[in-house]
Amino acid sequence: MTAGHAPAAARPTLAVRARRGLVLLVSMLIAALVGYKVTSEPPITSARYLGVYEPGTPASYQPVTEFTAATGERPDLVLYYSRWFSGFPTRFASEARAHGAELVVQIQPTDISLAKIASGQYDGYLHSYAEQLRAFGRPVVIGFAGEMNGTWYSWGAGHVPAATWVAAWRRVVTAVRAAGATNVTWLWTISDAGTAPARAYWPGAAYVTWVGIDGYFVRPSDTYGSVFGSVVDRVRSFARKPVLLSEVGVGPGTGKKPQDIAAVFSGIARQHLLGSVWSDADARGGTVSQDWRLEGDRAAVAAFRQAAANMNLAR
Repeated sequence: MTAGHAPAAARPTLAVRARRGLVLLVSMLIAALVGYKVTSEPPITSARYLGVYEPGTPASYQPVTEFTAATGERPDLVLYYSRWFSGFPTRFASEARAHGAELVVQIQPTDISLAKIASGQYDGYLHSYAEQLRAFGRPVVIGFAGEMNGTWYSWGAGHVPAATWVAAWRRVVTAVRAAGATNVTWLWTISDAGTAPARAYWPGAAYVTWVGIDGYFVRPSDTYGSVFGSVVDRVRSFARKPVLLSEVGVGPGTGKKPQDIAAVFSGIARQHLLGSVWSDADARGGTVSQDWRLEGDRAAVAAFRQAAANMNLAR
């Protein structure tokens, strides 16, 4: 769906909306009672996932196929970024499923009022999206308004109060659940480069399935510990949830790309993380201006293949 309102024929009746409203209210009350209770999660003893982000998705699965050809690894997770009001890409999700991968959708509410989301003004869109998720029926990973502890997005620190962000996240999760979409893994995503305290944005264990951390190796001084390791430790001080390195990039600017790639995989094993999603994009000219692609760098590809093969022994 590309517009802010559903077609008249698709709008629910008053009775249906009333029932949804009651379900939503009950769900929110139940979640509120347990929202701040930190639950005990089983430790992750081995990496489970190796994912990728490729420009050109979800219009085509071909870029993911090319990544597999270059690295010898077929991803378990395929990431793409979705605008608010966009519909769920069922065809692309089905293609990913056919290739043995789950879809990771990062919904980006650029220039959308999070206060309006929190107050329920966009519940119609959320119900429509949830119905598409429910119809798809297979597992899907969804993040919303990620990297909010940084200042570079309209929903991030310095633009939206943390309490408003939390209220919007809870509303999104609760509305989708109330509409019957039970096949969603909720990915709460922060950035290693964010300056605002991530804990201020924690919506509570009842609203989160996995924690995601986005991070990039940009300069020679960057190490696994400085990019990811210390962030994982801080997050685990308040969130007992499995951790995914949800966006990973190693650039040529480090001068040690193969070693840094190997360090990511060894760090995942050492910290018992879920795995990683690699950003395989040429971002020169963008905000983080480096070519993060593995293709074309024989030493980087070799390091990736070897590290991934070692990880596969434990999967």
